[in-house]
Amino acid sequence: MKNNIVVLTGAGISAESGLQTFRDADGLWEGYNVYDVATPEAWQANPEMVQEFYNMRRKSVLEASPNPAHYALAKLEEKYKVTIITQNVDNLHERAGSGNVVHLHGIITKAQSSKNPNLLYDIDGWELKMGETCALGSQLRPHVVWFGEAVPMIEPAAKICAGADIFIIVGTSLNVYPAAGLSDFVSKDAEKILIDPKVPDLYLPNLRAIAEKASVGVPNLVKELLERI
Repeated sequence: MKNNIVVLTGAGISAESGLQTFRDADGLWEGYNVYDVATPEAWQANPEMVQEFYNMRRKSVLEASPNPAHYALAKLEEKYKVTIITQNVDNLHERAGSGNVVHLHGIITKAQSSKNPNLLYDIDGWELKMGETCALGSQLRPHVVWFGEAVPMIEPAAKICAGADIFIIVGTSLNVYPAAGLSDFVSKDAEKILIDPKVPDLYLPNLRAIAEKASVGVPNLVKELLERI
């Protein structure tokens, strides 16, 4: 029985919870140029501004709530083995109840050491302050993969995709690498379903496209999948 589901989610699923992405505003996040706040160079040049920017984003994440798409994906676990691979740095999947979430680009509710990215700490509340340090004495920064940095979870994610019986893509146009390349690891025999209001021009064998926003398309698909078993 085909019961191993892998779901790749992008900004579109979180946008319906009110979380803006830089792609919604021509490279701007709340008035900031992305390269001024989301690169290692930006952190070196003005760590206070970068820290403040991510504090505001973290506050927005904590004030946001999961939407019907997040809750529907969690419900899939009742009858399927489900792994969610997300490009998003929010924790909405976890808050909706999903038990197996891989964050490709980090998660904003954690901090990491500026010296050793493997040293991670939970952030209490929305604010990470300058002067808060890791065990090595270096300033804590957001646990977010910035432009120009390696994506350490991409290889584990590729292995997960290779084992998918059903591969679901939600809220991403698959044009940002390396995440966009994950579909190449999915078996040609796997069932593939894409949910997005603007269906991108993709060639994937056995692809079924659903031109709906996530909060509509995902619950409908989950109902269908649960009824199969």
